[in-house]
Amino acid sequence: MKKRFTQKTFHVKQKKRKNTFAVLGTIHRVGTGFLRIFLLFAVVTLISVGFVSLYHYLLASPYMKLEQVKVEGVDEKVRRELIQICGLHSDLSLLALNLNALQEKMKKHPWVRSINLERLFPNTLIVKAEKETAWALVVMDKIYYMNPWGEVFKEVEDSETMDLPVITGVSKQGSEIRKQLEKATRLMKLLESEQGLWSLNELSEIHMNEYGTMSLYFNRISAEIKLACEDLTEKLEGLKKVTKHLAQTGRINQVIGIDLNQVNGAVVSFKST
Repeated sequence: MKKRFTQKTFHVKQKKRKNTFAVLGTIHRVGTGFLRIFLLFAVVTLISVGFVSLYHYLLASPYMKLEQVKVEGVDEKVRRELIQICGLHSDLSLLALNLNALQEKMKKHPWVRSINLERLFPNTLIVKAEKETAWALVVMDKIYYMNPWGEVFKEVEDSETMDLPVITGVSKQGSEIRKQLEKATRLMKLLESEQGLWSLNELSEIHMNEYGTMSLYFNRISAEIKLACEDLTEKLEGLKKVTKHLAQTGRINQVIGIDLNQVNGAVVSFKST
């Protein structure tokens, strides 16, 4: 007996075929996606392995060995000390150097204010340093160097000799030390623009007194010069006028003290006769 296919049966079979094709299409698309991801992952892995291999090759390559260290901004003694501090030698690879770590080590050198490092391939390390400037000697528990910013940066060693102004009478309290050194620095910067008797080169000592005043001592006049830390330019002009008058009257060599902290002018003290 022959089977009869109705319109309904035909539609059902056609629907089943469509569902089968849809599933196969989905499987094909998913499989293709996974294959693409796998291929992409394989390519990335190969590239990464290639870079790592190249990096290790360069690390061991004799063409990347550290052959020269160029240090700018400091003298030969400091240059040798910086190289020694960091243990730099020709067996090291320039590529393997940790510049941040080297910079931190070099910054600890007392004569280095700032420093910058860069690689110059294939075998040179460039070190650009700014050396500290000794502007004065500060007497506290020991003797220290002070820079033009009023910062104490290094203890003076016995073997070191420098002809610099001396700052004495500094407070033992940390908060006051900074203020006093800033005042001394302002005065020294003012004297830096002067010539002759009142120039910075002629300044011998700054003594920090109580109540914020200072006593100055210069090489070519044996007198204590007292002044407050305010209105320094005006006080210096007053000092010039007083000493000019004393020189004209022939009494400059008898002076032992000039107090510029008076409201109505200056008070001059003379040697007793």
